[in-house]
Amino acid sequence: MTLAAFASVVVIHLLAAISPGPSFVVSVRTAAAEGFSTAAALALGFALGAGLWATAAMAGLALLFELVPALFTGLKLVGALFLLWIALQMWRHARAPLELAGEGAAPRSRAAAIRFGFLTFASNPKPAIFFGAVFVGLVPPDTPLAWRAAILAAVCLNEFGWYLLTARLFSLPGPRAAYLRLKTATDRAFGVLLAGFGLKIALT
Repeated sequence: MTLAAFASVVVIHLLAAISPGPSFVVSVRTAAAEGFSTAAALALGFALGAGLWATAAMAGLALLFELVPALFTGLKLVGALFLLWIALQMWRHARAPLELAGEGAAPRSRAAAIRFGFLTFASNPKPAIFFGAVFVGLVPPDTPLAWRAAILAAVCLNEFGWYLLTARLFSLPGPRAAYLRLKTATDRAFGVLLAGFGLKIALT
């Protein structure tokens, strides 16, 4: 594998990582409601989820999905239901006052945030297809283990770095205050977005 091919994989994945999706919606709300530390732990969960699907793609899971479509369909439906459940909770509690961490409400633990981030990312099996498509063209079957490990590390770092930046931005006083002013409308909009992402995963 060449350095140019490695760089191509990293750039393509970074562009995919920064495109809005379920993880972005969850990250913004967590940062605004629970602060930077919890949202940073969530970012680590996203990175672990990305690492899971990248590893699965390298192991040939994308090919398995093609050979056994029912497996992919089942995973899509489970993931869609998980996102729809999150969307429903956001909508139902949109009018509820938000107790900010440090103002009488304790944020969820770092372990819980990591777990939630991982489940949010892992609920969408499509990254396995994305990674599989990218790897087929840019990662030859005889790619040494060291290069594969470097790709996996880059994927995790891309996801973690982007969502760490998101966590920092939306945990700042200005963006947080804007979120609180528009909490009901914002949570319902986020709920609709997540429901849309869930339906898109289930139907495509």
